[in-house]
Amino acid sequence: MLTAQTLREMPSDEVQEALAKMSKRQLEELQKEYKFWARPEQIEPEGDHNVWFLNCGRGFGKTWTGAQWVREKVKEGHRRIACVASTNSDIERVMVKGESGFLALCSKYDKTYKGKEMGFPEWSPTKRTLTWANGAKVEFYSAEEPERLRGPQFSAAWCDELAAWNKDEDTWDMLQFCLRLGKHPKVCVTTTPKSTKLVRKLLKDPKTRITTGSTFDNAANLAGTYLNAVRDQYEGTRLGRQELYAEVLEENEGALWTTDTIDGCQVDRDKVPSVKRGDRMVYDLTRVVVALDPAVTSNAESDMTGIVVAGVDVNGKAYILGDYTDRLSPQGWAAKAIELYHSFEADRIVAEVNQGGDMVKHTIHGEDESVPLKMVRASRGKYARAEPVAALYERGLVHHVRNPEDGANLNELETQMRTWEPLGSIGSPDRLDAMVWALTELMLNGYQKPQLKLVYSSNKGLS
Repeated sequence: MLTAQTLREMPSDEVQEALAKMSKRQLEELQKEYKFWARPEQIEPEGDHNVWFLNCGRGFGKTWTGAQWVREKVKEGHRRIACVASTNSDIERVMVKGESGFLALCSKYDKTYKGKEMGFPEWSPTKRTLTWANGAKVEFYSAEEPERLRGPQFSAAWCDELAAWNKDEDTWDMLQFCLRLGKHPKVCVTTTPKSTKLVRKLLKDPKTRITTGSTFDNAANLAGTYLNAVRDQYEGTRLGRQELYAEVLEENEGALWTTDTIDGCQVDRDKVPSVKRGDRMVYDLTRVVVALDPAVTSNAESDMTGIVVAGVDVNGKAYILGDYTDRLSPQGWAAKAIELYHSFEADRIVAEVNQGGDMVKHTIHGEDESVPLKMVRASRGKYARAEPVAALYERGLVHHVRNPEDGANLNELETQMRTWEPLGSIGSPDRLDAMVWALTELMLNGYQKPQLKLVYSSNKGLS
């Protein structure tokens, strides 16, 4: 019997002869045959591993591999599989309906390896499930909602772009409790790396099998102009090493923050002083500020606007509560900063005004004139401003809130902290700048612990 594997092993002239003899149905089946089209590194290695980690560059074919891996699991007889995307929109846009998603890869002729008809899967966007005729089901989840992973159970899981997950550790932990069906549940991870704590943990785990690959491994399926452009622009840069060659980059030698320092300052949300107000828990901090490093232009090539929320407790410990940095118009960043000011019950917005101080003031107060605004100017270089803030971290006075409830995680900020140096090529450290301004305001501008005030009342005496 002619199989995909035998075709792969045949000389090219014999392959052409064999293809010419195939029926229309056989050719359609071959077109959808995973192991015929996959490169060797796109097939799961054998062995006693728990995680197959594809740590690969952009355009490697990670999504295609992950979807095919799930399809193979269904053929093997798995009936409950989880798929986790970075966001809800990525579920349908990438995993299900994308060019390398399930609906593009599956065939109406698919059968299990025991010969049972599977048919073409039915997609339910409301239930976020793919269901085959044999009863196998894939359920989809977002890394923005780890609590949805309480209750279900699976025999396998595919995690796409794990390095970009919001609430990454919480989502991963909840998923592990679900992997309890079958003899040996396995996870396939497909991602372009970033040096997050979870990524480093999984790559060091002896139960992880790692496949690495670059963008250029898939050159046959990528536009030549694209390959030339990214090679010319990013070859030899840190960003290119990460995004094209999938290097997990650690801190630069000249960086003010080390990986150990950043990992050591992380705390869970429930470790931050909080109080119940109505039906929700809110931060119970002495001060909270929204720090803004605004971009003064708004186009595709504009700098990001750094927006970081931070607070300090009664004991003088600071907390980075969220990073909301984004590429926004002046009206956009003003509205976002004001929204955060109200939702976090902050006492002011701190904005750098080296570029267009009047514009920053008018833009913010044009949205809400009642918001207290402190405008700050950089009289020293970025490195000089950042050094005393780095010293606060070394003294254990700053904590990063891990996986905040609104998904404004600090992964990108932490990457910038580890990699930025004055003579480096990272560009404008927008997130870092905003964080430095926030902590300078809270911790270095004459911060004092609140003093007990004695107030006399004729009814109550001293209180």
